[in-house]
Amino acid sequence: MKTQNKCILAACLSAVVLSGSLMTMAEAQDTKAPENVAAAPAAAQKTQSGLASIILKEGTGGEKPSASDKVTVHYTGWTTDGKMFDSSVERGTPATFGLNQVIKGWTEGLQLMVEGEKRRFWIPADLAYGENPGSGRPGGTLCFDVELLSFVGSPKAPADVAAAPADAQKTDSGLASKVLTKGKGGEKPQEHSVVTVHYSGWTTDGNLFDSSVVRDAPATFPLNRVIAGWTEGVQLMEIGEQRRFWIPADLAYGEDGPPGAPKGTLCFDVELLSFETPPPPPKAPADVAAAPADAETTQSGLSSKVIKKGSGSKKPGAESTVEVHYTGWTTDGKMFDSSVERGQTATFPLNQVIAGWTEGLQLMVEGEQRRFWIPADLAYGENPGGGRPGGMLCFDVELVSIK
Repeated sequence: MKTQNKCILAACLSAVVLSGSLMTMAEAQDTKAPENVAAAPAAAQKTQSGLASIILKEGTGGEKPSASDKVTVHYTGWTTDGKMFDSSVERGTPATFGLNQVIKGWTEGLQLMVEGEKRRFWIPADLAYGENPGSGRPGGTLCFDVELLSFVGSPKAPADVAAAPADAQKTDSGLASKVLTKGKGGEKPQEHSVVTVHYSGWTTDGNLFDSSVVRDAPATFPLNRVIAGWTEGVQLMEIGEQRRFWIPADLAYGEDGPPGAPKGTLCFDVELLSFETPPPPPKAPADVAAAPADAETTQSGLSSKVIKKGSGSKKPGAESTVEVHYTGWTTDGKMFDSSVERGQTATFPLNQVIAGWTEGLQLMVEGEQRRFWIPADLAYGENPGGGRPGGMLCFDVELVSIK
């Protein structure tokens, strides 16, 4: 479990006050380390992975959650020396999460349980956070008491998850899709539209890797900020439509994508709930690749050109807080960020941004719009990683106000 919400149990004779509610003595007792916290007893059930458990309370029914289901539980966790590091019981609020989104010991262990069952687990380090995980997470073998309150089944992989059927619609890019439920209205989103969808995604072997349906929370995002298969595919849909997509690797995350991203062809069921289409994003200027001869260049190498004059003579200082509208491109004309596209200005202190912005904004007056060509050493460097753009960057910046 996540350890950001660490709690310390306050000892009381009759009750514990927690977030405005009372924890009974029985509940407080549930958070005390059990006598066998250090190691599983001989009678414990053990799996091939090394996970050990005993049943503390029998549940009802015979159905058990699968690895991709969403569960609601109460739990308390201890290190083997009896130190409690996390407890939903102490917080007085059950935890709900997808079973494929937690440590391996939980993913495996909860699948052994039925609703209403309470079980004690001894989870070895390799199924938890490791021996020395850092970041405040507990290391080594962990002991958990877990009560499965309820679970919701995850969407099942369709029969044709592995490959698009012969009657699927195919585009020139290789994207295949099939309408499951027709929509209404006829209007379709554009590449820069902001869409709200429900979706589930599987690898071609039927493994569910992500689902807004399981989370019971629709996803909202600009279509031009997701994988290419989504950008192209959702533009085929109208509101209320549900469509199944088979997205080849080159339109998804590739065969060697980011860590944790699913590889190869992916299958998605997508329902378009709504969308809004803002004005199109600013186009890259003709001189995006390099500053023109008439640009102003400072000693640092920063180049700029006034696009629209401002008013007054007051300019911000290096520590001023400014409000701006901006759009940024790499020198090949690819837009990577834009407050204009979001329709919301950005406000920040000038000493907390890249050096090219800190220097450049001090040249401007309110109302002025200026184009900057910022060399790599005044931006993010040549190969910054972390999704940040490298090399020289071009920005159009409007100084809306100085706070």
